[in-house]
Amino acid sequence: MGRLAAASLAGTAIEFFDFFVYGTAAALVLGPLFFPTFSPLAGTLAAFGTFAVGFLARPLGSVLFGHVGDRHGRRPVMFASLLLTGCATVAVGCVPSYATLGITAPVLLLVLRFLQGLGLGGEWGGAVLLTAEHAPERRRALWASFPQIGPAVGFLLANGVMLALSAALTDAQFRAWGWRVPFWAAGVLAAGGLLLRSSLAETPQFRELSEAGRRASAPLTEVARDHWRLVLLTAGALAVGYAVFYTVSTWALTYGTERLGVDRTVMLACVMAAVAVKGAVTPFVAMLGDRHGRRPLCLAGCAASALWAFPMVGLLHTGRPSLMFLGFLGSLLAFITMFAVVAAYLPELYEPRVRCTGAAVGYNLAGVLGGALTPIAATALSEGGGSGPPWGVAAYLTVVALVSLGCFALLPETLPDAVRSEAPRTAPA
Repeated sequence: MGRLAAASLAGTAIEFFDFFVYGTAAALVLGPLFFPTFSPLAGTLAAFGTFAVGFLARPLGSVLFGHVGDRHGRRPVMFASLLLTGCATVAVGCVPSYATLGITAPVLLLVLRFLQGLGLGGEWGGAVLLTAEHAPERRRALWASFPQIGPAVGFLLANGVMLALSAALTDAQFRAWGWRVPFWAAGVLAAGGLLLRSSLAETPQFRELSEAGRRASAPLTEVARDHWRLVLLTAGALAVGYAVFYTVSTWALTYGTERLGVDRTVMLACVMAAVAVKGAVTPFVAMLGDRHGRRPLCLAGCAASALWAFPMVGLLHTGRPSLMFLGFLGSLLAFITMFAVVAAYLPELYEPRVRCTGAAVGYNLAGVLGGALTPIAATALSEGGGSGPPWGVAAYLTVVALVSLGCFALLPETLPDAVRSEAPRTAPA
């Protein structure tokens, strides 16, 4: 289990490095480089538009790779998705700016971002199921939480490189070539991830399905016919997590640097510190999910997200690093209270024969609802609000949190009572 968890964590970290480095670049430099004929606000919105395309591609990736995972195994998904995302990310770093290619430059950016999202849409399902279906029932949330640490590691790697380059280079150097370095580094990381995953075994549950001849012939058709309500509920339930995370990690960077005049390195450092704490507490929150159930933690996380939205925006607006960090940390702790257990929760909601497709589609549809639109909506809501805090952004997050709370309330608990009464009391071997 340790080797499986490490390989899943490493792979998701690499793929989310690829995904997040684009979001940071969109917040900091892509607007003026690829949309220079737009106004500053319109350029930022256009850059976030290409950012959103990655989310729109993720459900398609979950359908494509979910079919592979349910028909041919979870293991092939982990190779193909990582390869696709890595190649697309390296290519982003090679696209010339608008000054060189004209309109072709943002079009290429759009296509490559779509391919990034396609690969990431398959990664989560493969990585989570590989750990969840190998894990013992009493510790499934704990072991399945390791792929959920991957996004935090990927974010820290992406922004750590961006922070180092931003601090070491002049603004002109950073805009000319410095922002491209993390995209080129993605090729090396992807090669390492593929090597690490080369020795992984297929999951016992998929082998049983294959031996019994019970694999789904058309997984998406079965999910659409028999589990459509579950897909919609899980997508709505998880939307708040995406909304909170990308408000903090993407929109806040733009708002802090452009509206508040906070130095770019200070903003990155505040967000990174909060994400580091979030990643560190993930397995401990997951252990609570093995003891008390998945649903109670998800409901608590939604409620905390709604209650903390206005304090977070107010703390951000101060422009003071310590207070901004506190605001970000509160939001991300509410986020991880939900997302530490969803890697076990979602697979348990679906039957094994369509689990890769159902869980991945629900998870990635939530990304469209909560992640794709949030930076755009938050940027629009924060404009024209005068000198006061952008309370419209807080109201937006509160509404999304309440909708997600209602969806979680309609989902069942999946942790058996017998397991809950005999929750793990020792660390895993």
